[in-house]
Amino acid sequence: MQLGMVGLGKMGANMTTRLVRGGHEVVAFDRSPDVVKASVGQGARGAASLEDLVKQLDAPRAVWVMVPAGDPTEATVRALANLLSSGDTIIDGGNSNYKESMRRGSMVAERGLQFVDAGTSGGIWGLAEGYSLMVGGSPEAVNRLRPIFETLAPAKDKGWGHVGPTGAGHFTKMVHNGIEYGMMQAYAEGFSILKHKQEFSLDLAQIAELWRNGSVVRSWLLDLTARALGEDQNLASIAPYVSDSGEGRWTVAEAIDLDVPAPVITLALLQRLRSRDAESYADRLLSALRNQFGGHAVKKS
Repeated sequence: MQLGMVGLGKMGANMTTRLVRGGHEVVAFDRSPDVVKASVGQGARGAASLEDLVKQLDAPRAVWVMVPAGDPTEATVRALANLLSSGDTIIDGGNSNYKESMRRGSMVAERGLQFVDAGTSGGIWGLAEGYSLMVGGSPEAVNRLRPIFETLAPAKDKGWGHVGPTGAGHFTKMVHNGIEYGMMQAYAEGFSILKHKQEFSLDLAQIAELWRNGSVVRSWLLDLTARALGEDQNLASIAPYVSDSGEGRWTVAEAIDLDVPAPVITLALLQRLRSRDAESYADRLLSALRNQFGGHAVKKS
């Protein structure tokens, strides 16, 4: 099957390679000519522009957009909507807000185009392991793209599914990432407790490996934890600063809108925000208040 791929960051490039190896014809475009050249080296056909990409595809066309959420996705979808023809399909595989995907779906539908939102999980390991794909869109559009999803997934019948109408794919991926926040936070706190029990001189890498087999807390995230600890238990080269992609925030906001309690995911998000406050004014004030009402000692900076 033919597919246009727009955006060849690490994940997009790996997806392109997996599709080519699966026997699909991929026309690839990125703003960087060097990145396009690298994909050509993996077997894709290169495009010099979005216009060139569309010209190289046979109708009905399908173009997978793998660019950062927000303005880059908006600009790319709008540009493609002006270039594609009725019956063509735009797939957004990035981390877009599901409400934006619903709006974009309505926007391109007015031009006779189909829109599919594919929540994509798998990161840099997807090339070897396959991707988990949560797909939203019309049954017609999704069924036509089935060979693409079956190739990108770990197996034809595993790791991908049509979860609902346009927006449902990115909504499902949003909640998936919220759950991920909570799981990662639990591992981080647990191993921090182990590390602080210095009298036992625990080997954290050994414990992570131990838990990977037979334990009820085993998971792929634990596999990655074991890998990181095996490289350096003290994580000395890593700053205690944790970013977020935005999907955890959206999950918490959605939980509030739906009156659904989500304390674990919410606190995991707040801990990430806390990690960025190296000059914590709140902590300074807490210390000052303890001194004011109880005369407790204040540690001077």
